[in-house]
Amino acid sequence: MELSDLRCFCAVVEAGGVIGAARRLHRVPSAVSTRLRSLEDKLGVPLFTREAQRLRLTEAGSRLHAYALQLLSLADEARQAVVAGPARQALRLGSMESTAAARLPKPLAQFHARHPAVEVELHIGAPPELKQRVAAGELDAAFVAEPVANPRLASACAFREELLIVTAPSAPVRRATDLARPTMLAFHEGCPYRQRLEAWFERSGMQPDRVVELASYHAILGCVAAGMGVALMPRSVLATFPERRRLGQHPLAGRLGTIETRLVWPRTGLSAHVSALRELLQ
Repeated sequence: MELSDLRCFCAVVEAGGVIGAARRLHRVPSAVSTRLRSLEDKLGVPLFTREAQRLRLTEAGSRLHAYALQLLSLADEARQAVVAGPARQALRLGSMESTAAARLPKPLAQFHARHPAVEVELHIGAPPELKQRVAAGELDAAFVAEPVANPRLASACAFREELLIVTAPSAPVRRATDLARPTMLAFHEGCPYRQRLEAWFERSGMQPDRVVELASYHAILGCVAAGMGVALMPRSVLATFPERRRLGQHPLAGRLGTIETRLVWPRTGLSAHVSALRELLQ
């Protein structure tokens, strides 16, 4: 198989037919059809079923499409590496704020030491946004809290976080009913830690009196220390807070008490830089 055949094949898949692929490739439709038939002859299997004016992938075609995307991505990466030479290399990495603050300083320092020519661009965001940007090719990889349900992404566990209920100094808190008229301090809706805290309240059959949304973990912890409400926090983040002795720290029981932070990357392929970072994490 030639890369040009695979590019033509992928263009037909993405365009849904020969005519659309021909426009994308700036070729006449007959040339695209000829390449497609040639590829099927080389492989000895049909890659499409013909339905009226539209082509649909066969099972063999679907398998080839997944490999073709990886091969073309790797070929483009190799070409850029050869042509660019020693020019600037970048790892576009996304992360939740909590992971960037508490977990990434050590592995990123090790990455810089091993790969000094690679410039790491760190983008902070919420998991839904980060996953979307990785799937769209805007980021090479990202650290997000589970679950990862996007079929366009592959993932691996990077860290396991222990979650704590954090209050002003108090008697042990085992359930939401141990709190009197609680105010929940959290990030915006969609934050996985906020979702865990909401599930903890629901387990006790109650809701917080009110919800106060804040923009940083240290702001949340400062408000907790001042007696303004209750929060949920990874133990690793709490360890970075200088006034943590002024807080009540209560382990969260059951399956709500732990959560995985996963490294996600495009299912079409793992870049060399992301692979190097993953080795450090392992």
